[in-house]
Amino acid sequence: MSVSLRDVAKAAKVSVGTVSNVLNRPEVVAPETLARVQGTIKDLGFVPNGFARHLRSGNSRTLGLIVPDVANPFFTEVARGVEDAASKRDYAVFLCNSDESATKEDRYINILIEQQVRGVLITPTDVKSDRLDAMRERGIAVTLVDREIKGRKQCSVSVDDIHGGQLGIEYLTGLGHTEIAWVCGPDSIPQVADRGAGVAKAAKFAGATVETIRVSLMNTTQGEEAAKKILALKTIPTAIFCANDLLALGVMRTLRENKLRIPEQISVLGYDDIEFAASAAVPLSSISQPAYQMGVTAADLLLNECEEAETHEHQQIRFQPQLVERASTGKR
Repeated sequence: MSVSLRDVAKAAKVSVGTVSNVLNRPEVVAPETLARVQGTIKDLGFVPNGFARHLRSGNSRTLGLIVPDVANPFFTEVARGVEDAASKRDYAVFLCNSDESATKEDRYINILIEQQVRGVLITPTDVKSDRLDAMRERGIAVTLVDREIKGRKQCSVSVDDIHGGQLGIEYLTGLGHTEIAWVCGPDSIPQVADRGAGVAKAAKFAGATVETIRVSLMNTTQGEEAAKKILALKTIPTAIFCANDLLALGVMRTLRENKLRIPEQISVLGYDDIEFAASAAVPLSSISQPAYQMGVTAADLLLNECEEAETHEHQQIRFQPQLVERASTGKR
C-alpha cells in the first residue's frame, strides 16, 4: 500500500502542514524536526506526489521528446543528449515515437498537453503544423530538433543537410567516381529533400551522373532492396551514397551477399555516422552529424525558455556535417 502524507505526519508526531513544509520549504522547519521527518519519510518509503505538487505550483519538471524513429541510432543518441541535459537540471523526459505518422504525433502531443509538461522537443512530420502553435498557446515551450523553419516563434537545432549532400558527392567525385547511385527516402522528409538538393548541386558542378533509388522507409531492409535495384541496372554505378547509415548498412549486406568487393568494385558512403558505422564488417565512411550534442543543445535551449521566458530569445542553431572516411570508400 502507498504511504500518504498523513501517514508520515502520524509516524513523526507532527502536523501534515509540517511534513508539507519539509518537502517544499525545508528552510522554515526547525533542524531537529526536519531531521525527524526526513528520517520517517525514508523509513516508510514515502514518495511525494510530484505531479500534484507541480500542478499546484504551475511548474512541472517534465519534458516531452517526440522523434520519428527511436530505433534509428541517430535519434537514440539525440535522446541520450536530451536526457542527460534535462537530468542535470532536475527534469524528467517522456520519450515518444511518431514513426513519421502525423496521426501518432498528434496523439502524443495531446497526451503531453494533458500531462502538462513544461516543454516539448519535437522532430515534427510537418514544420508548419498548427499543433506546434497549439502547444505554445497553452504555455508549453517548443524546440524543433533536426528541423528548421525561419520566422517561427521557437528555437531549433538542425544540421546543414544541403551542405552534407554536397560534401558526400564532392568526396566521391574526388575519388574519381562519376556514376553514382543516391539511395534515399521520400522528399516529404525535409532532411532527405535537403540532402538530395546538395547531391544534385554537387553532381551538376562535377559533371557526375546520379541515379536516384527512392525507398519508403530509411532502414536496413529497404537498403537491401535498394541494392537489388542497383544491381539490376544496365550500368552499375561505382559508388553508392545513402541518405542514412541504416540504408548503407543494408546496401553493403546485399553487395557482399552478391560477392561484390567493397570498396574495390563499389564504394558505399552513409550519412549520420551512427555508432554501428565504425564496427560494420567493412567500416562505413559516413557524413557525420553531432547527434548527442544536438540533443544537449536542444534541451538547454528549451529549458532556458521554460525558466527564463521573459528574457529568452529564440535561436536557430545549425551544425555543420563532417566527412568521416573509413574502409567502405576508395578510388575509382
